[in-house]
Amino acid sequence: MAGTKRKAPSSADKASPKKSKTDVKSYESTPSVTAPDGGIIWPAPASDIESARTFIMACVSAQLPTLIVPDKDADGLSSGCILHHTLTTLGLPSSLINIHLLNKGTSIHDASEREAMSAISPTPKYIFVLDHGSRESPALLPTPHHALVIDHHHSTLTSFPSGAEHINCSAYPPVATSSLLTYHICAPLHPSLPRKTAWLCIVGTHGDLGSLKWQPPFPDLSPHLDPKTHTKSALNACIPLLNAPRRTATYDVLSAWSALLAATGPAPILSSARLLDARAEVSLETQRWARSPPSFSHDAKIAVFRIHSPCQIHPVIATRWAGTLKSSKLEIILAANTGYLPGRVNFSCRVARCAAGREGWDKVDIIETLQRVASEGGESLVERLGESFARGHKEASGGIVGIQEFEELMAVLRVGMKEKKVDEDRRSAKKGPKDTGPGQKNTLANYFQKG
Repeated sequence: MAGTKRKAPSSADKASPKKSKTDVKSYESTPSVTAPDGGIIWPAPASDIESARTFIMACVSAQLPTLIVPDKDADGLSSGCILHHTLTTLGLPSSLINIHLLNKGTSIHDASEREAMSAISPTPKYIFVLDHGSRESPALLPTPHHALVIDHHHSTLTSFPSGAEHINCSAYPPVATSSLLTYHICAPLHPSLPRKTAWLCIVGTHGDLGSLKWQPPFPDLSPHLDPKTHTKSALNACIPLLNAPRRTATYDVLSAWSALLAATGPAPILSSARLLDARAEVSLETQRWARSPPSFSHDAKIAVFRIHSPCQIHPVIATRWAGTLKSSKLEIILAANTGYLPGRVNFSCRVARCAAGREGWDKVDIIETLQRVASEGGESLVERLGESFARGHKEASGGIVGIQEFEELMAVLRVGMKEKKVDEDRRSAKKGPKDTGPGQKNTLANYFQKG
């Protein structure tokens, strides 16, 4: 049989060229705030940093009972350990230092936590609150005390407990983590502190931001690290182990804190049986819910994942889907957990990575979006959502709300209703003849169309 010539491939047969990856600028390259003298303000105003250092030195000089209240994640725990090492290195006996770790599902502003701190003996005279976010509230304790809040979450000039001093870096990009801010404050106070705490700074910072190049304005910490033991892979491997206990159903934050405070490097963390068991538990629960299908807001800009788990895996689910789910309109991932606290919905939001590179993507503000959505539901909904709604960062926010209030929020978003269907309903409403009740003029769709 005579051979035949192979047909030249047509343009339609040719493999389509690969799409170029989204050009996402490094976190460190975010433009900083410029000072009047032409320098940059980072990680916070110099006057605030000096005030924080003065507060720490005054605490050590006073030799009085001191309380450290760190948050429960790798960043919060690392910042707490950096401060603890600083205080003891400068001469405050560890016997004068107590640690208060919050209970599951509570905030430092809850009455139960204020009562727990008040019950600590001896009564704290100096209090350090690290990485908890902040809000305007009464004094931390009813008894006389000095308090310092170190934080990087979104706040206003009045978002702090009455009488407390504070340093917050959320307005000074690239926004430092609480552990990096704490390291920046503490490291110059004693020659030995950089070598003791640089690895903690990296673990905490990578825990919140992922791996960084540590380019200016971020400091180069490599001179303070042992290149044989403090490798990038080892430091990053600590993060899921430290985060795991607080994600378990038993909420065993103390295990993570104790292991981290006692460690002089990553090795003890990586070999801790308790932390390894906790990570295995969380991993299995995450796999159980990892393939839960999303529902979308009517404009397809918000993807909602619903889970029901006693473990705090909703932030993990949100982060995973934020990196993998792709859509031409998608901006925000919302993971809601109805099983973490009885009668409550704990939810976490992340900016979808696929939104990066689009025009105006850097203007996606989760906190502002959640607040605007809530306002669409009326003043009653805003009030009932409470103070634990839309907390955190503009790129990573969330909250703890009642089940009814959460469902009302989803109704405002018209989750599961396509934009075309919403437009058809609007046209039908304009024509008459069905009486569908009073219209909502200031709709979420209108808000996004304005953007």
